[in-house]
Formats: sequence, structure tokens, C-alpha cells
Amino acid sequence: MKKFRILFFSFAAIVFLASCSKKSDNVKDTDPEVKPPATKDKVYDMTGVVYKSYTGLVMAGYQGWFAAEGDGSQRGWYHYQGNGGFFPGNTNVDFWPDITEYTKKYKSPFKFANGSDAYLYSPYDEESVDLHFKWMKDYGIDGVHMQRFVGEIKSSNASGKRHFNKVLANALKAAKKYGRAISVMYDLSGCSSADVAYLEQDWNELQSLFKLFDSKENPTYLYHNGRPLVTIWGVGFNDNRKYSISDVTTLVEKLKGPDNKVAVMLGVPFYWRTLGDDTEKSPLLHALIKKVDIVMPWAVGRFGPGNYNERITYDDIQWCKANKVDYVPLVFPGFTWGNMHKDASLYYQIPRLKGDFLWQQIAGAKNVGAKSLYVAMFDEIDEGTAIFKAAREADTPLNGDAGLRFVGIENDLASDYYLWLTGKGASWFHGDPGFTRVKPAR
Repeated sequence: MKKFRILFFSFAAIVFLASCSKKSDNVKDTDPEVKPPATKDKVYDMTGVVYKSYTGLVMAGYQGWFAAEGDGSQRGWYHYQGNGGFFPGNTNVDFWPDITEYTKKYKSPFKFANGSDAYLYSPYDEESVDLHFKWMKDYGIDGVHMQRFVGEIKSSNASGKRHFNKVLANALKAAKKYGRAISVMYDLSGCSSADVAYLEQDWNELQSLFKLFDSKENPTYLYHNGRPLVTIWGVGFNDNRKYSISDVTTLVEKLKGPDNKVAVMLGVPFYWRTLGDDTEKSPLLHALIKKVDIVMPWAVGRFGPGNYNERITYDDIQWCKANKVDYVPLVFPGFTWGNMHKDASLYYQIPRLKGDFLWQQIAGAKNVGAKSLYVAMFDEIDEGTAIFKAAREADTPLNGDAGLRFVGIENDLASDYYLWLTGKGASWFHGDPGFTRVKPAR
């Protein structure tokens, strides 16, 4: 996501920021009491609804933003390419997908060391998204939140809206087929105040176009607190965004309406509770959080294996309990973005450590009382947080002759290892016994 690029701190800085944040963990919440007017909540017929709550689920974010030359989207190599095109030495991605099982593949400009062509997939193809949801079922991952980038879906961006509508259609069909939970997640990165307001229009269009709330048409659409769930990501960050907390508050009030017709999950900065390092120093953020159903802090880039602190999650949970808001922590396998910046020193700034780092976070969240997880991400190969099947480093193509490469999955792991490990985490959160802080052996 663009959010990584905007909000990521260098690994060395993370250690400093994490230590600084500890000083502010005990900041007293002085927000004014929020007392929304009493309303009669909309009541939905839950007959046929498979996922009535996020509680107990482990779900990932699904970007779905890639395109391939010849896939019909007319977007070229969108998101695979770097600035100026897609060719060896100029790409946005650090990982290369394991393309073995895809039925539709597109020859890329890249080649392997033996001279053979390297191929890629496109989520614009129904078959490819179907395969991803099959993997979710095979490995026990509950489902995904479908990313919807507001800057990509405006009426002025016809190709973007067409692309994300097609990917969502593919995903809804596959979610129903494989019994996986699915929801819509809006990303406000790069938005203006007007763009934020436009989100309401798009959400209403989706309900009409896809019948999201029809339990026969979409029985696995995710509900929470008795209402369909929609996520708004990107509020309260202190990176000079062109929209405000007030803009998002107005949006939330419109989406919910006087009858509280949807549940809202809010994506906020990691240090939201203390209004710390990455967060606006505004009590309006806490006031907004108290209006929504779930809060999900963005953790990518905020810590590494050496300075992960589960006490932050514990304190977040206690605040949420006191304020009657549900809480979903984020876990991620690692981080790398060397190719995006054409800088080999940025490969694996946060190392995966063969799954140790991911399991450290899963176990930490479970230990302090988290009930659900958001995994970043299912298919994010730009910045190396993907858990889906990716090629091992030894099996990746060449990337020019300027010292750049594709990092890939660790060579002694199978390409599906992070799907498998995430699935084990899901089993633990589902209540299966036998899991501890020790990473399970395969």
C-alpha cells in the first residue's frame, strides 16, 4: 500500500521511536465524553450469513492492484512496474510470485539465469483470484479485506474503477465458492477532503452493483455487531494528509446513518492511544474511535524482531474495553522495498527470520488477549509483506546488472510456508490446543 511508503520509518529509527513511545504509554486520556444521540439500530435478517462477527477470525488484506500486459484491463504492468516502465532494473516489487499453479500467465520482460522467460499473474483474471481463495481455504485462513483505494476508484479514473470492480467481483464469487469471509476496505492514502466524501457514493454503488447485504448472493460477506462491516483506513496519521479527522468523522456518521446501518473498522496509526510518534496530537481521533465498532492500528514498519513490545497491544486492548470498542491487532511477516527505491541496502529492512518474526507477533497478540488478527498482507509483493505463495530467492529471475535482485522466500522454505504458518495462527485463534510461543514445526 501507499501507506507503507508514507509512514515507514527506517529500521534504526524504529528502535529509537519504540523506546520513546514507552515514555508516553501512560498518557492520560482527556478526551471529552462522547455521547451520540440515541438511535434505533437497523436490524438485518441474519439468515444465511456465515460470518456474523470478526471475533475469532484471522483475515488478511488483499491488494488486488496488479495488472499484466494483455490481461484485458488495459493497465499494462500496473504496480509491477517502476517509474518509467517494467524491465530488468526497473520494477516496484521485491518478491516474485510462485506462478506454478496459475492457469493464466503473462510473459514478463524478465528472464531467469538460464535464459528462460519469467511469467506473472493478474488478479483481473477470475481464475487467479479463485486460486488465491482456494489457498485461503486449503490453509485455514478465514478470508480477506478487499482493498479499495479511493484515488483509484473516482469517476475521473475509469480504468482504475473498472479494475477494482472486476477484482472485487472475482473475489466475491470466489469467497462464496470457498466459504471465505470477505469485506470492503477503503484506503484513504492520497485523498483530499472531497475524495473522502466521494467514498460514500462508491459504497452505495457497490451495494447496488454487487448486492453486498444479500445473504443469498453474498453469504460470506463479513458482519460485526449485527451489521455489515466496512473499513476506513488512514485517519489520524501525522504525515500532512490533505483530509482531516473531521472529514472522516463526517463520513462515518453518514455511512452509519441515524439507524447505525453498518459496522465500521477504523485503520489508525500504531501509537493512536497515546497520540504518539506517528499520530496527530488531536483528541478528535479518540472521539472518532469511540464512534466506530473496531479499531485496527497500522503496525508495519513500527517495530522489528528486536523491539516488538506486546505490552502496547495489551494497553490498547484495555483502552478499547473501557471505551466499548473492539480491537484487532495487525501482524506482518517482514518488510523489504529495495527495488522500489533502487537501493540494495533496503532489502529486508525488517527480516522474516523464517517465520520467527510473524509467529512472535501472533503469539504476543494471543498472549495479551487479542481475539482476532489482521494480517498484512495476502499479496503485497511490492514491499514484501505477502503471505501467499512466492518464489524462493534462488528461484527468482534476474533484475538487471546494477546490483538489484528479487529477495524471495528464504531458500530452505517452501513457497507456501507463510500461508501454512498463518493458517496455524488461525487455528490457534479458533481455539485449537497445542500452540505456544514456540513456532510450530512443519
